[in-house]
Amino acid sequence: MLTFLSFLFFTAFVAFYATWKLRRDNLKTQDGYFLGGRSLTGVVIAGSLLLTNISTEHLVGMNGSSYKNGAIIIAWEVTSALALVIAALYFAPRYLKMGLTTIPEFLEKRFDGITRTIVATLLIISFTVTLLPIVLYTGALNIEAIFRISELLDVSKSQGIWITILVVGGIGAVYAIFGGLKMVAYTDTINGFGLLFAGLLVPILALWSIGKGNVLAGLAEVFENAPSKFNVISQEPGTGPGARSAILPFEVLFTGLMINQLYFWAMHQSIIQRALGAVNLKEAQKGLLYTGALKILIPLVIVLPGLIGFYYFGTSLYDDPDSVYPMLVKKVLPFWLTGFFVAVMMGAILSTFNSALNSAATVFSLDLYKRYINRNTGELKLVRIGKWVSAILAIFAISIAPFVANAPQGLYQLLQQLNGIFFIPIASVIIAGFLFPRVSATGAKAGLLFGLAFYVFTYFIFQIDLHFVHIWGLEFLLNILIMHFVSLWHPRKNAFVIRDEGILNITPWKYAVPVSIVLVVITISIYILLGNV
Repeated sequence: MLTFLSFLFFTAFVAFYATWKLRRDNLKTQDGYFLGGRSLTGVVIAGSLLLTNISTEHLVGMNGSSYKNGAIIIAWEVTSALALVIAALYFAPRYLKMGLTTIPEFLEKRFDGITRTIVATLLIISFTVTLLPIVLYTGALNIEAIFRISELLDVSKSQGIWITILVVGGIGAVYAIFGGLKMVAYTDTINGFGLLFAGLLVPILALWSIGKGNVLAGLAEVFENAPSKFNVISQEPGTGPGARSAILPFEVLFTGLMINQLYFWAMHQSIIQRALGAVNLKEAQKGLLYTGALKILIPLVIVLPGLIGFYYFGTSLYDDPDSVYPMLVKKVLPFWLTGFFVAVMMGAILSTFNSALNSAATVFSLDLYKRYINRNTGELKLVRIGKWVSAILAIFAISIAPFVANAPQGLYQLLQQLNGIFFIPIASVIIAGFLFPRVSATGAKAGLLFGLAFYVFTYFIFQIDLHFVHIWGLEFLLNILIMHFVSLWHPRKNAFVIRDEGILNITPWKYAVPVSIVLVVITISIYILLGNV
């Protein structure tokens, strides 16, 4: 009963706070619904970005991977800080100057309407077919694994998973449909910092126990137990530097990993939409750089517990690494905190789910409906269309979520591998749009379609023995070459100039550059210090 009450209290508090904050907002306008009225501040942006990115598959899957493979997987997190620096200093000023609402909108300004439509369609497909149902299903499985919802409710395991999917999907849909981006952002912020607190509590309590009241002594003991597990550069035994079977070779930092990170943090609609909803450039840069700092800190939540798990369990769980985090939570977390922990974990699933819903609705309403179905649609009608799209996608995701797979770790890995189909071609076109003025609309479409085909054939059909992140890097280079080659025969017709739409104050944050330098130095220092242990 105490578990249920603490869960109910925290969940109700999040809903009440977000509703109270929105009491005076106008959600009937395009900017009000899709961009939070362009009123988001740095702290809200950072909290929302953190939770949109982190979900239960990170807590369970990445801790399981660090338990088995060591801290080398930290690259997924700390290199995000570098991408966020670039997003804050280069992309955000240009996006806000143009007054963008969606990323495909930029592609029409730079190339043409067809390029915008292709990318918008790909984004909606990626949200609908992979992200939404997978987030719900893996989230429900992980909550079941840690908290045994089926036992608490005295139902079967499959029924417990169904109930969790319905609850999380239903609440997420309500947030996204009725509150728009601002409701999503405020609930994300509270849940985000709640997750950070609860997530840090797990390794702290474990180290406190190991060190007999001294956290640092506990960390030293865990390190001495297996120093090689803490090395962020060492190669996995039995794999080459670019092997398809490797988890995450260090060398991917210099091929495709940074392209993926740059796309995700500077170009992905569900992420950058928070920055587009900022009250001004200063707050957008604060939010992005605060997130960079949090991403450097987050390995303490999604990597360190796995290393502690190796101290406790040794190699006994190598055949089932996903069970490490649930077992560690049960071992160290006080019973009276269980309900709060369930609430913030559910919030992590909620955030990714309702963010994808909101972004899919935004892209469909503005990039497809308004362009092809009704060009003269008023703002109130667009908001209604966005709500209907969110509702339909939510019902679809809830309906198919239990049937999409049998194991969260396999799905998470597959989702990462599928990123190459969508992320890298889109990133290539956006980067070319900013950096290569000679690339034409025809060249952009050629690069986009080539990238899609290249990755599918090399990785999924021919299954070449090369790590998928290396393929991302190769794909990116070939995309840029194809775009330039085609543009020689079909050159640009008009020059592109970024015009200031005068919507927001684009005066940069005076500390943006110093904070960026600090984040870069810390990231490099992590590799220097932990690469030599």
